[in-house]
Amino acid sequence: MATEHLKRFEPYKAKKGEEYMNAKQLAHFRKILEAWKAELSQDIDTTIHSMQDEATVFADPNDRATQESDMALELRNRDRERKLIKKIDETMAKIDAGDYGYCDSCGVEIGIERLQARPTASLCIDCKTLEEIKEKQVAK
Repeated sequence: MATEHLKRFEPYKAKKGEEYMNAKQLAHFRKILEAWKAELSQDIDTTIHSMQDEATVFADPNDRATQESDMALELRNRDRERKLIKKIDETMAKIDAGDYGYCDSCGVEIGIERLQARPTASLCIDCKTLEEIKEKQVAK
C-alpha cells in the first residue's frame, strides 16, 4: 500500500552540498504525506459507504458468514489505515516543529532515501535495526 502510493512521486534528488531538511525537502515530504493522508481518508469513506450499501441480510448462513468475514477483514484494514493517518499527522507536526528527518532515539539524520521509502520513519536505520532485534528477543 505505502509503496504503491509513493511510486507516484518523483524521488527527491538532493544536490551536492545541499543542506539536509531544507525548505524544499520539507515541502516535498509534506506533499507526499498530505496526498497519502487524503488517499487513506478517501478509502475509509468509500468503505463506510459501501458497507452501508451492502448491509444485506442473507438467509443462507454461509453467505452471511462470508459477508461478516469480509466486513471484519475490511474493518481491520481500515483500522490500520486510521492508525497510519495518526502517524502521518504526527509526522507533519514534526515537519512544523523542525524535527522531521532526525532519529527520535539518537538524533542523527534518518536520510533522504529512507524517508523516501518510508516518509513516516522516526528512527534511523541503526536504531530501527536495534529495536527489531530487541523485539525478537522479547518475543522468544
